[in-house]
Amino acid sequence: MSTNTENQGNTMDTLKWGLVVLILAAAVIGNQMFDTVSVLYRVLAVVVAIGGALFIAAQTEKGKSAWAFAQESRLEVRKVVWPSRQETMQTTMIVLAVTAIVAFVIWLLDMGLVRIVNLITGV
Repeated sequence: MSTNTENQGNTMDTLKWGLVVLILAAAVIGNQMFDTVSVLYRVLAVVVAIGGALFIAAQTEKGKSAWAFAQESRLEVRKVVWPSRQETMQTTMIVLAVTAIVAFVIWLLDMGLVRIVNLITGV
């Protein structure tokens, strides 16, 4: 009994995803076909089509799990302890200083290798 119900749910999800693809394809094709219509109306139509497609996609199992993931991610972001402005500026300065030092060292190595190659090749 549960297998039959599960297959029916998968079939419905497949149909919903097919409808989502058709709506999005219709939005793209319609935007191309009605190029003489005002851009405002075409944008509104595409936004409505995308909204409808998202609503239908949210009704599927994958859509529900994606929505739950987004809500859980939002909760996790609230738990993050963000650095202060001073910490951010200090870290940025350290990164810039280390980058400058590494760039200088690489430049020195490059100049040394160029001189070695010039000595070997006699150029």
